[in-house]
Amino acid sequence: MDRDETQPAPAPLTFGLIARAWWPLAMSWLLMSFEQPAVAIVVARLHAPKVNLAAWGGVVFPLALVIEAPIIMMLAASTALSKDRASYLALRRFAHTAGALLTALHVLLAFTPLYDALVRGLLEVPEEVVEPARLGLMLMTPWTWAIAYRRFVQGALIRFGYSRAVGVGTALRLLTSGSILLLGWLFEPFAGIVVAGLAIAAGVIAEAIYAHLRVRPLLASPHELGVDRGEAPLRGWAFFSFYFPLSMTPVVGLLAQPIGSAAISRMPLPLESLAVWPIVSGLVFVLQASGLALNEVVVAQLGRPDARRLLTRFSLLVAGGMLALHLALVLTPGARAWFGTVNQLNPTLAAMGVAGFALALPIPALRAVTSWYQGVLVHARATRAITESVLLFLLVAAIVLIVGVSLGTVDGVTVGFAAFSLGFMAQALWQWLRARPHLRALA
Repeated sequence: MDRDETQPAPAPLTFGLIARAWWPLAMSWLLMSFEQPAVAIVVARLHAPKVNLAAWGGVVFPLALVIEAPIIMMLAASTALSKDRASYLALRRFAHTAGALLTALHVLLAFTPLYDALVRGLLEVPEEVVEPARLGLMLMTPWTWAIAYRRFVQGALIRFGYSRAVGVGTALRLLTSGSILLLGWLFEPFAGIVVAGLAIAAGVIAEAIYAHLRVRPLLASPHELGVDRGEAPLRGWAFFSFYFPLSMTPVVGLLAQPIGSAAISRMPLPLESLAVWPIVSGLVFVLQASGLALNEVVVAQLGRPDARRLLTRFSLLVAGGMLALHLALVLTPGARAWFGTVNQLNPTLAAMGVAGFALALPIPALRAVTSWYQGVLVHARATRAITESVLLFLLVAAIVLIVGVSLGTVDGVTVGFAAFSLGFMAQALWQWLRARPHLRALA
């Protein structure tokens, strides 16, 4: 195997070792940030684009995300816990069990009358969207189990110094999904929802297969996952106390999206705001990629000598870099060109986009900061504090949104990104407070 140089070893930790562990993960997040825009571009050029875009973006992908939410944090859990063969195998059983249970839930939702009760009844989706969305959700059935397994395996790869394999897996995923999207675009054999569902499901399956093949040599190695170190794996209540708060973190975070949409639709210029919101969010997410990649690097490296000092400096460097890049886009014609020229928004919508993007200025930098503190808390197995911080984020954002709706004088994009920025500030502050005792212990 072509191994990178990040496996824990007696050699002291350096900036170079941190960077070599971080950059493949950052590239992986960056590549993933382009997947959904690519789907939208293709679906918009196929038959009945409005209906299929609404089915995919309004029903299928959000529901798939909610179903898979409890296993999103398998990456952090595996990075922290996959220390030897016994721990790896115990965690693998959990990953497969969780994947199977969540897939069963997906099947119940996609293939039974529960779908109509939710989509027609509770969500009140327009009738022309209901059946295309049902088909798309059926095609996405393998998604959750594949996500659970590949994130579990990727955590072990990061733990033992193979973070490049995660980036390669993401590239393979995008190559697979991109090929299906391209074929669907060129030959137009299927509706957009079919092309989207097949592309995303096939891409994740390909990534999971690649991760499986890359981890097999580690299991056979007497120096890596193939060895039992005599430590009992985390099981039972101890594991539940560690993982349950982690699993709830993305679930709570996902609640911010429908709350934000509901609030925006009740403020001035609702249609304009809802049209601009995903475009601004997409650009902000791209800038968050480097910060998101820090979490697993911190978890994997924090136990090494001098790790606290170096990882703190590296995290602040990433945060500062993202803040500078974001600020440069706001102060130069970059943001205006992105919204007005690249996305072809009219001058009014482009101006709303630039204003929202400016208010989102703290978010990418704060994502790097929260990844640092979250890594410290996962390393210390104090995962409850992470869920507390996300709940605080949701509370602060919701209060600002409620105030915005009550005032009724400012558009939803402005209020929405102000709410999310303040929410991220509150989340970072809470994680800092909860991580301080663990950081002192590392000094």
